[in-house]
Amino acid sequence: MDDGPVPVLLSLERMNKVRDVDAESNVMIAEAGVILADVQASAKVADRLFPLSLASEGSCRIGGNLSTNAGGVQVLRYGNARDLCLGLEAVLPDGSIWHGLSRLRKDNTGYDLRDLLIGAEGSLGIITAASLKLFPRPDRHVTAFLAIRDPAAALELLTQCQTAFGGMVSAFELIHRQGLEFLTEVLPHIRQPFTDPPDWMVLLDLGVSGEKGVTARLEGLLGVALETGIVKDALIAQNEQQRADFWAVRETIPEANRLVGAIYSHDISVPVARIPEFIRRADALVAGITTARINCFGHVGDGNLHYNVYAPKGQDKRAFGDVIEAVKDAVYDLVHELGGRFSAEHGIGRLKIPDLVKYGDPAKLAAMRSIKAALDPNGIMNPGAVVPPV
Repeated sequence: MDDGPVPVLLSLERMNKVRDVDAESNVMIAEAGVILADVQASAKVADRLFPLSLASEGSCRIGGNLSTNAGGVQVLRYGNARDLCLGLEAVLPDGSIWHGLSRLRKDNTGYDLRDLLIGAEGSLGIITAASLKLFPRPDRHVTAFLAIRDPAAALELLTQCQTAFGGMVSAFELIHRQGLEFLTEVLPHIRQPFTDPPDWMVLLDLGVSGEKGVTARLEGLLGVALETGIVKDALIAQNEQQRADFWAVRETIPEANRLVGAIYSHDISVPVARIPEFIRRADALVAGITTARINCFGHVGDGNLHYNVYAPKGQDKRAFGDVIEAVKDAVYDLVHELGGRFSAEHGIGRLKIPDLVKYGDPAKLAAMRSIKAALDPNGIMNPGAVVPPV
């Protein structure tokens, strides 16, 4: 090929063994092809928790999760995939194997190759196994679906919950009415919490261990929030089935989005305090470009929003091809102005290389090119991805 090596597709799906679960050390050694749900299940057998959780956990594999530094719904409490990994085993571009399956929490013996390979999307080496962090399992969960005044109210409520419950706040998801309308449109079998969906909602999940009276304390907090107008309505799950129904709403919104079909999907992050401003200004910018439906939802506790733009109901998204670049540029320019990033958890790949060149720090881009050239001088690892050409 004129533009690089002949492509080879490599599947690690048969490297699917959990090699070890060390409950005392809170460590699991899993091969790259293990499905995320199976990693979670193996941890559960040992009465431990592997907290990485996302909608595709029944099919995605831990090697891919690490290669993309996956996020999900519990980053607020436990961090991204990078934060959940102690060490790696990987094949480097020269064919050598890095035996880095450390179980150590402290290791200052040189450069951290683990963090370099995680999130590199296979451009610096192939992850074959990982040493993963485990955690004690919460005794129970207290989960609430809340109708809120607006995104600013979500931030007020988040602050109150973190003050009241500290590290128990496992997830705090912002959901817009449009997401539930999409569920009604294409996935009507999903049980929704509100007969008439409010404009803005929060799905709150507390992971509780040992402490008593948490539900009563949450009821008290929400009672005050209802009086002050931060919260308009509140539903607290009364059993595991209701909790599962609440989470099914959040976890099927991405599938509903796919079935409806976006003009363009944005995976962005901004400083948490700037979320209300971003939503307000982005809505106005898009409205100035085209008539569209916007489904904005995401992990408000860590500043990550999925800001997706759709054609009006009944119209074909293909008719909006001439506005895609204008919409994308307007959203990304605003994100950059607010000190955010145009890719929060979905990576760069090839599609976003031009955006990385436009918005990326020049010194960082130069360092990325140097690292790529040093480790993969022949450009054989996922050629054309992540690293902008010179």
